[in-house]
Amino acid sequence: MKKSTSLSKIALQKFKKNFWGVFSFGYLILCVLLAIFAYALAPDNSQNANQMHLSIHSKNPGFSVKMLSIPAAVEDQNPFSVFFFGKKNADSEIPISNFTLKNNSIEITEYTSDAAEGLQKDYKLALFPDVTSASEISKKYISEKTFLLGTDKYGRDLLSRMLIGIRISLAIGFVAVFISLIIGVTMGAIAGYYGGKVDAAIMWLINVTWSIPTLLLVIAITLALGKGFWQVFIAVGLTMWVEVARVVRGQVMGVKQMQYVTAARALGFNDFRIIVKHILPNSMAPVIIISAANFAGAILIESGLSFLGIGAQPPMPSWGGIIKDHYAYIILGKPFLALIPGLAIMSLVTAFMLIGNALRDAMDVRN
Repeated sequence: MKKSTSLSKIALQKFKKNFWGVFSFGYLILCVLLAIFAYALAPDNSQNANQMHLSIHSKNPGFSVKMLSIPAAVEDQNPFSVFFFGKKNADSEIPISNFTLKNNSIEITEYTSDAAEGLQKDYKLALFPDVTSASEISKKYISEKTFLLGTDKYGRDLLSRMLIGIRISLAIGFVAVFISLIIGVTMGAIAGYYGGKVDAAIMWLINVTWSIPTLLLVIAITLALGKGFWQVFIAVGLTMWVEVARVVRGQVMGVKQMQYVTAARALGFNDFRIIVKHILPNSMAPVIIISAANFAGAILIESGLSFLGIGAQPPMPSWGGIIKDHYAYIILGKPFLALIPGLAIMSLVTAFMLIGNALRDAMDVRN
């Protein structure tokens, strides 16, 4: 069998032999699929999984309760919009312990966590469309609802919030790394290729940015741009380009001395073509590895910002925001409310770090 001589194929073969790298890559693909199909998989497919039931707050995983749904008129939604952004759900859901059917109404007893009996309420038949008798209400509008990961302090389904929250973590990673690559590769390539005063000016900017603590700089940018989803993307991206720029600069300074670059200059190619076509493709291996680490760093920074209250704003679910809402429950007998999102963040960050390590080993020419 003929052995491959392509460096990219050799690197791919070495990566495939790394169990933890392949396992982490598979886990990442699973997370991406969960993020794409979040609303299709979430038990609560309302926008931001924000259906609250205060009477069943902070329940343990596997908790079940009967739920009465009282429909409300809402405008028709595009199926595409429902799939990606959730359903505009105006229906009222009421947890109940039991119910009694009457001639033209249904009498329910609201669920309570303690031994006390809940309030009794009577709902007329006219509230339920497509129903001709009270017996049909129990079949169409009363269901047994199970919360696999329990409920948060507002009685929202924690599993649904976690599934939709993964979108925030992955999106912040992708966008922040994309912004950092554009700025970092551009600045690093210019500094390394031209040298002299251009290099000195860019290195001064890099060193000034590098000297400011990352989290402090992110907080400053976030406060300047305002709190919100997109502001976090920009803030994190604008703080992660420095390391990329330094690595690219060093790589370009070495590669530009190669004979094929000298030949390209002799052929009359302009600087832009030489940088883009000949230098950068041979300088990107370390950048790819750094990008995996930056992805993990972006997730941690976003979680920290959400925990501080200046990241994704409620009711948008974020893993850091979920921890912020429930960290006190660790000592109040409900530690799972903070541990579940914490373990999710840890697993996703670990996966990216393991992928980065596997890429480093695969691209190491000494091996």
